[in-house]
Amino acid sequence: MAEKKKTGGAKLREKLFMQSKNGCIEAGEKTLAEADLFCEDYKKFLDGAKTEREAVRTAVDLAEKAGFKLYDPHKAYQPGDKVYVNNRDKAAIFAVIGKQPVEEGVRIAAAHIDSPRLDLKPNPLYEESELALFKTHYYGGIKKYQWTAIPLALHGVMVKKDGKRIQVSIGEKEEEPCFVVTDLLPHLAAEQSKRTLNNGIKGEELNILVGSRPFKDDEGGELVKLHILQILNEKYGVKEEDFLSAELTCVPAFKARDLGFDRSMIAAYGHDDRVCAYPALRAALDVKAPERTAVTILADKEEIGSEGNTGLQSRFFVYFINDLARSQGGEGYRALSHSQCLSADVNAAFDPTFPDVMEKRNAAQLNHGVCITKYTGSRGKSGTSDASAEYMAQIRALLDKNDVIWQTGELGKVDAGGGGTVAMYIANLNVDVVDLGVPVLSMHAPFEVVSKLDVLMAYKAMMAFYEA
Repeated sequence: MAEKKKTGGAKLREKLFMQSKNGCIEAGEKTLAEADLFCEDYKKFLDGAKTEREAVRTAVDLAEKAGFKLYDPHKAYQPGDKVYVNNRDKAAIFAVIGKQPVEEGVRIAAAHIDSPRLDLKPNPLYEESELALFKTHYYGGIKKYQWTAIPLALHGVMVKKDGKRIQVSIGEKEEEPCFVVTDLLPHLAAEQSKRTLNNGIKGEELNILVGSRPFKDDEGGELVKLHILQILNEKYGVKEEDFLSAELTCVPAFKARDLGFDRSMIAAYGHDDRVCAYPALRAALDVKAPERTAVTILADKEEIGSEGNTGLQSRFFVYFINDLARSQGGEGYRALSHSQCLSADVNAAFDPTFPDVMEKRNAAQLNHGVCITKYTGSRGKSGTSDASAEYMAQIRALLDKNDVIWQTGELGKVDAGGGGTVAMYIANLNVDVVDLGVPVLSMHAPFEVVSKLDVLMAYKAMMAFYEA
């Protein structure tokens, strides 16, 4: 059959309309195979980095294998040198020194490595009705009912009065016990079912079941609690008061899994924001001799406002840039004013089951590539950095030049809610910044979903950014 001749309107439409199609069609089999391979290492990273401390430890291990050295602010570095800063084991910076002076500006990819979870309270362990439980204080924005009746693992650190630090990880291995937040059986949940969804499980009901066998002694009370403390003392050498100087958290015990008959997606805990942190880290490890210094930031505390000395409202990143610029005879504030940043954070993917909260023309979709988000915030752009038209144009051109599949998206309808990223804190330093990250389904749930192709495109975008 002869090919149908295009009409004038068809030609004009092809020329003027924005073209959008599924990236899996656009990418081709070779790129899809590359995405599958890249995501095997990403899944390993997810399974080994379920807290910010574990993410920093894993990232530093990978960086040191790639030739990175601990940064010395008193040393002058040469182009191609690789350095890292470890901020209290909960945030980190990885930099590859560029050919241009730091004062001329650096290229920054800023991601966060904390995720919603259940933190233990300072005095968590108690016994009630011959069961031992932990009291928790949830961290970040969660739907509390999603955290009941799923296997949980205990992660964190306990620090004794003598300064000895004890790493804790229980529940990830098949042979280890797990933990759980119990829920009411439906037969007796008539009153609970009358609650709103937001209060179906209350914060003080997120109590984690940790034991039921009493210490073998028929004298005294709280024998189940005593037995649990005996186990912890034998395993870690701690006693109850050591919980007061601990950072312990419960996270889903799930492993990262391929999702779908076609294995095109990954379901896992912590995609927000390790799905951007890992590509940003890999880009820093893989870039060779950039024109401008390439800086990857893995920050803590984004889920609760980037507060504290490991969040991006602190000065640890600014101090690093000041020291780096000064070592070359420059000024940090000039370096920042000439710098550019990709705020590497996720956006919400369009979910056809819940279409009402999204404005489809401006919603990100799985398999359509990495998502540029010009602004986040809520309602009237409250709490955001709004990227300039000039910077948006530059990033568009960069991605197209390097064959990166990309899209744009907003975080839902204007009055539906909203959210923020670290972009505004970087922008407050007089840096050009825009959000660029991976679309996620079931964001902030214990089991989130991303597309493998989108993960690869995030890495390619950050590599192109560093190499430009």
